[in-house]
Amino acid sequence: MRRRRARLRTVALIGIDGSGKTTQAHRLADALTAAGRPATYRRNASGRRWLGRLAHRLGRPDAQRLVGRDGVLAVESVLRWLAIAVALISCLLTGRTAVMDRYSACQYASIRAHGGQRWERLARAGYRLFPTPQVTFLLSVDPAEAYRRIEERGTDHETMGWLTAADTAYRALPEYPSFVLVDAGRPAEEVSEQIQAHLETWLPPSSDQPRDAGPLATQARP
Repeated sequence: MRRRRARLRTVALIGIDGSGKTTQAHRLADALTAAGRPATYRRNASGRRWLGRLAHRLGRPDAQRLVGRDGVLAVESVLRWLAIAVALISCLLTGRTAVMDRYSACQYASIRAHGGQRWERLARAGYRLFPTPQVTFLLSVDPAEAYRRIEERGTDHETMGWLTAADTAYRALPEYPSFVLVDAGRPAEEVSEQIQAHLETWLPPSSDQPRDAGPLATQARP
C-alpha cells in the first residue's frame, strides 16, 4: 500500500551484454503505460560500441588500442552521464516513469571489468547527483549464453573474457544486495512476467485496463 501511494519515477534494468536489457526495458515501458502508469524507455548507452566501430574504421582492433583504457573509461563515463541526465530531466518534465536501459551501476561494473578501479571513485562522485532508481533489476545470464546471443544478433562482438569479467563485476558491486535478481536465461516472455509481477504493487488501482496487457494490468484491476 505504501508503494501505491508513492510515485514510481525510475526503474533500471542492468546486466552484461546479451542479457536482454533492451528487450525487457521496451516491454516494461509498454506494459507500465498500458497499466495506467505512463512510462518512457530510455537507453543510457556509453558509446563503447560506437567507439569500437570507429576503431575498426581507423584500422585498430578495438577501442582500447585507439584511445587507451583510460580514454575508453573517460568517454564511457561522460557519455553515459549525459544520457542519464537527459533521461531524468525529460521524465521529470513529462511526469512519466523512466525505464532505464542501463544506469550508473553499469558504468561502475564496466570500470571494474576493465581493471580501472581508480576511475570508479571519480565516476561515483559524478553519478552521485542522480537518484537511486526505486527498483533496479539485474538481468542475470550465463556469460556463455550471453556470448551466443551476441553472436547470433551479429551487430557487435564481445569476448568471453569480457563477459565473464563484467558478470563478476556486477556481483561484486556494493549495491548488489539491493538489486532484484532476474533469471534472464529463460524465455523472454517468462522474464517479462517476473519483472512485471515485481512491480505490481507500485500501480494505482484501476478498473479500465485491457485484459491482455499482462501481469501489470491484471494487478491494476480491482
